[in-house]
Amino acid sequence: MVRPSAKKRVIGKLKEQFGCALELCCDVVSYSRSSWYYKSRKDDTALISALRDLADDQPNRGFDNYYNRLKREGHTWSRNKVLRVYRELGLVRRPKRRKRLPEEQRKPLNEPAQLNEVWSMDFMTDSLEDGRAIRVLNIIDDCNRECLMSKCSISYPSERVIRELEMLAEQVGYPKHIRTDNGPEFQSRTYKAWCQSKGIQVVYSEPGKPMQNGYVERFNRTFREDVLDAYLFNSISQVNVIAEKWKEEYNNKHPHKSLGRMSPREYRERKTFSSACRLKKRSYLLT
Repeated sequence: MVRPSAKKRVIGKLKEQFGCALELCCDVVSYSRSSWYYKSRKDDTALISALRDLADDQPNRGFDNYYNRLKREGHTWSRNKVLRVYRELGLVRRPKRRKRLPEEQRKPLNEPAQLNEVWSMDFMTDSLEDGRAIRVLNIIDDCNRECLMSKCSISYPSERVIRELEMLAEQVGYPKHIRTDNGPEFQSRTYKAWCQSKGIQVVYSEPGKPMQNGYVERFNRTFREDVLDAYLFNSISQVNVIAEKWKEEYNNKHPHKSLGRMSPREYRERKTFSSACRLKKRSYLLT
């Protein structure tokens, strides 16, 4: 079906090239003359500017993410209007096809009920502009998907991992479980002994099954699109500065579908408030 806007462009071409009368042109393309003279009163300037700013800042996001960010900023544009302008600007991303496991092989992750119940930890690799290889240690809380740490270094032996975990624990406390893959840093005696001394249970994903550590794997994809694939880095410090800035933006503004379109920090505040209410109610019933 040809859209009215396309018919209007055809009429303009016919009038320009052949000098035909408007009435004849409208009859040829089955278009009313009143529609030709009609001028839209829609002003999408502000919406176009907002969408382009989002596309420049977050080029790897899709429509749902942009729409929820606009709502969080206080805009009242309807979903249909935002979708229309989004398509007109050519921002539609081609969805990636997912490879799905057979039903009997799926092992969905259980979402922790409390903060610091389960942390997920994983490494990412990349390289600097001069060719030196780097590693990034990502740690998230599975309860609210908050990025607790995203730090870069040339190498990460188990002793360095333990130091990072100790510094992180001073800020947010120790977790009950830490989920990782079977990398040598996480299989070392030093790492296992440290976890045992802190009362932390080590959880390993099965070899060749990264979906068993799916929360941090999904986070890694977003981090790679927004940081590692988006910049050329000259030094380790440059990576860490950009990663820290991105971490704050992600934790405070990134709307998660699984969290009810809330950001990790917003979801954390709700969890903390709910826990406080339950404790207050329990103490009231005991008295």
